[in-house]
Amino acid sequence: MKDLAEQIPDVNLLLELQPEELAAKLLFVLRRRIERGERSVNLHNALNEVTGNFGNDSPYPIEKAQDVKIAISEAWLYLVAQGMIIPSPDGNGINGFSILSRRAKSFEDEAAFARHGVSRLLPKEILHERFADKVWAAFVRGEFDGAVFQATKSVEVYVREVGGFGNELLGVKLMQEAFKPDGGILTDANAEAGERLARMQLFCGAIGSYKNPNSHRDVNMEDPLEALEIILLANHLMKIVDARSADIADRAR
Repeated sequence: MKDLAEQIPDVNLLLELQPEELAAKLLFVLRRRIERGERSVNLHNALNEVTGNFGNDSPYPIEKAQDVKIAISEAWLYLVAQGMIIPSPDGNGINGFSILSRRAKSFEDEAAFARHGVSRLLPKEILHERFADKVWAAFVRGEFDGAVFQATKSVEVYVREVGGFGNELLGVKLMQEAFKPDGGILTDANAEAGERLARMQLFCGAIGSYKNPNSHRDVNMEDPLEALEIILLANHLMKIVDARSADIADRAR
């Protein structure tokens, strides 16, 4: 593919790319073809371009042609699996001709496509039921700061609810009161003293570092992996509150 070779002229670099990385390059190559007037694209035809006319005008060294074909096929099928390439609806789909989906046309650049790939690292089903819908929806839209805020806010709301605290206690002060090592409502009295202190510090640190800044100012979080890590931390904290809530209920019986 001459236009792919223009984007990645070094064949060794192309072969080092993971399928999802090469897929980002391939997607925009295919988009430009569609924009130039091609009605559909075809994997078989694209692979034939790798060898050119019997190798005479191959865009890559002919001895690497088979490896390049495999790499392009992997990237192509990744795009198919992500719903980016779909069979042509005009009847040619059965002959291997494809078009780009609406989603494939929605990405502004390769960075936006990469963010979409990362968003799939956060399965909705693993998230706590109290924040799964809002957090997941914000994350897949690329609103990473909003997703982090929703997750950490949910921790604060849940702690306040289970502990029976009023709205006057906020943020770190709420965590200090709820998990204070001696007599905290959500403190595990059976845990060792150092562990009780560490548990309080864990909640204080998470709320102070990740929830409070989002409450007080705009936080421009652009790294989806950072957001993912914070959301999973909040998810873990929610499960801790689940356990303390169950313990409180057992003691009340």
